[in-house]
Amino acid sequence: MKMEDSLKQLRDMANSYLSQYEPIVLIFATLLALLVARALHSFLSAIQEKGIKALVIGFILSSVKLIPGVSGYIESEKKKAVEKFRSSNKSNRDDWISALPRIGLGKEVLGKLEEAKSKDGDWKGKCSGTVYIGGNQSEGHFSLTNEAYSMFSHTNPLHQDVFRSVTKFETEVVAMTAAFLGSKEKESGGQICGNMTSGGTESILLAVKSSRDFMKAKKGITKPEMILAESAHSAYDKAAQYFNIKVQRVPVNKEFVADVKAIRRCINRNTILIVGSAPGFPHGVIDPIEELGELASCYDVCLHVDLCLGGFVLPFARKLGYPIPPFDFSVKGVTSISADVHKYGLGPKGTSIVLYRNHEIRKNQFVAVTEWSGGLYVSPTIAGSRPGGLIAGAWAAMVSLGLNGYLENTRQIMEVSKNIQKGIEEIPELFIIGKPDMTVVAFSSNVIDIFEVNDIVSSKGWHLNALQRPNSLHICVTLQHVPVYEDFLNDLRESVKLVKQNPGPISGGLAPIYGAVGKIPDRGLVQEVLIEFMDGTC
Repeated sequence: MKMEDSLKQLRDMANSYLSQYEPIVLIFATLLALLVARALHSFLSAIQEKGIKALVIGFILSSVKLIPGVSGYIESEKKKAVEKFRSSNKSNRDDWISALPRIGLGKEVLGKLEEAKSKDGDWKGKCSGTVYIGGNQSEGHFSLTNEAYSMFSHTNPLHQDVFRSVTKFETEVVAMTAAFLGSKEKESGGQICGNMTSGGTESILLAVKSSRDFMKAKKGITKPEMILAESAHSAYDKAAQYFNIKVQRVPVNKEFVADVKAIRRCINRNTILIVGSAPGFPHGVIDPIEELGELASCYDVCLHVDLCLGGFVLPFARKLGYPIPPFDFSVKGVTSISADVHKYGLGPKGTSIVLYRNHEIRKNQFVAVTEWSGGLYVSPTIAGSRPGGLIAGAWAAMVSLGLNGYLENTRQIMEVSKNIQKGIEEIPELFIIGKPDMTVVAFSSNVIDIFEVNDIVSSKGWHLNALQRPNSLHICVTLQHVPVYEDFLNDLRESVKLVKQNPGPISGGLAPIYGAVGKIPDRGLVQEVLIEFMDGTC
């Protein structure tokens, strides 16, 4: 009774106070309060998403663009940057076909293909990653996978009743991969399942989509968020845009691996997924998967491990005695894994695998349509029709190599990676970033412009990956590098020496562009430059 009296007294006081205002004033005041609250909520959300610094910079730059002439100047400079990037992509489109020939060329097209191929860059031993199979395309493993692909080039696993062979191959590729990624371990739960995809990006997209829908069914999450380190692959940003998921990227620690404490601070009721990389693409270091697994288990969220690069190396490196930390389904909390057969699995380009801890999670990957006039439809991956030749090529690659083949390949590339790392450490002007766990060696410099070094190295025919935050380069070691890694180290030493003696950009080099882009505070402008470049090159 006392509580009711207190409430009545408060109501009477409020009514007495508000009675001095016109009803229309009260209505407008309420609406204004709602608008202010909404604006404040949007402001705080923007701070949480972008940070105060980025928000302030964005506001200042947006204001500056309103000054007469500034917007036009920025647009002009943006076009210059785009043209500079395009000039480095040396394709001449003058003789490109834009309509069907009136009379078909028949088998003469093979000559046209050879002619076009002869103009490609020299990738034999010169590229970071890119081509992982050793030798050349006319012999050995290259020839074997090409022949396997050719035998099944017109098959399509969408039609399981017709092409039973490639359905079998896919199931076996998934099972073989799962076996060396922990499916045989008691901790895995014995239900590991998955599918083949067109590449690491599709594997990641499917894992993210499946995690989103699984967590929606399990927890009712309708505003999903995922947490990943700065070093995690950009495919997660693509997945976030495709599937309307908020991304929280956290800085890496001083070892350039995911900061577990920072990730823990970001977990909230909307978190569906944590991401770990083994290794991360930029620096070749493995995130603390066990600690991330503990986090995922504690907060009951999904954990995806990106093994696109390491899936066909780390298991065998461990067998060879290298100190590889746990990274697969033997780790409690890991719910999905992506691994590329077309990298160190030495399969044909366009082959990857996505794996799940159990069927309950994987079922969220599938799309089933029941009311289509074309009949009942169900598809496991983003693609409907899929090239059976790629599946057959991946199967042939794995079965032909076997455990002994992968162990020998891993031994060679790990040894060469360590030799390259040692060689770079002996160049005084350079230093290694992090502690590489695998076959990616990233390096930078505090005394010379590393992008100028890249331009010199590129002029010698090498193709390295340019990185940012910090500005650096990396080489992803493949079997192509085994016979030529000493040539690379010699050319790198000479390039460093040349830049030190004659600092400054070389004619036609991209160092000024890389450097300028890295310093632009308006990352939205950088995004526009990249999109303009892509729009003109594809």
